[in-house]
Amino acid sequence: MILHHRLNSSRLVVLLQQWARDDGARAGPTAAQPPAQPDVAEQLSQWLGPVDAVKLSRALHAIEALPHEPASGEHPGAPLDVRAVERFFEKTKTELTALLTAGIAPAKPLRARADNTSAQAPDPQAEADFSAHGPRYLDLQRQMDTRLLALRAQMRHALTKGSVALRQLVTLDAVMEQMLGAREQRMWASLPGQLERRFVHRQHKHQQRLQASGAADEPLRWRQPGGWLWAFEQDLQALLLAELQVRLQPITGLLDAAQQENTGLQE
Repeated sequence: MILHHRLNSSRLVVLLQQWARDDGARAGPTAAQPPAQPDVAEQLSQWLGPVDAVKLSRALHAIEALPHEPASGEHPGAPLDVRAVERFFEKTKTELTALLTAGIAPAKPLRARADNTSAQAPDPQAEADFSAHGPRYLDLQRQMDTRLLALRAQMRHALTKGSVALRQLVTLDAVMEQMLGAREQRMWASLPGQLERRFVHRQHKHQQRLQASGAADEPLRWRQPGGWLWAFEQDLQALLLAELQVRLQPITGLLDAAQQENTGLQE
């Protein structure tokens, strides 16, 4: 199955599988193991049921019936500008990447603490609970969703000025977005749970190292390179970028089709 292959080779699945292996190593060979679960890619690839297949078949027949030429009296608009489409795609991708990898200011307490630390000083303890991170991931997901929906719609609109093959692809993409949208949203909604398990893993490994070394904990070092919160921040950004990669795949497919047609016309 093509979709299965795409997901199985994606950065998102590779990352989640790595995290699952890390959690398994932490549990140890003598720990009670949960019932075997299907492979991550196998779970994500279960998209289309029999009813969906029927709908898709009907949509494909309708797409094949699209007129190859503009209707009588219809004046075609400006030709497809592939360079403009490429610039718009790269601009959105660059801006989203910058948004998802932007550092955050360390959390500060609402008032001075009992140890007389200034309320303006960072408070690592405020970030020692996942509730300080989950809402941030959800907010970045919402921003990503908004920008990518607009990019996909803009891409489809641009491709309607291309050949009949591109117009058929635009129609198919709209059908697939409608059919798979709810399933995709459920998948994105599951990612904060994966991130929370990673947070617990990082915190547990940090505590294990302290116990093994007998060293005192130093919360102010948690966000410094090598600290457990610093490492978790890398995990959070890696998950966001992996999600972005998967979300961009259908849009990248539209862009690739436009580029291939443009290359063919130039030859």
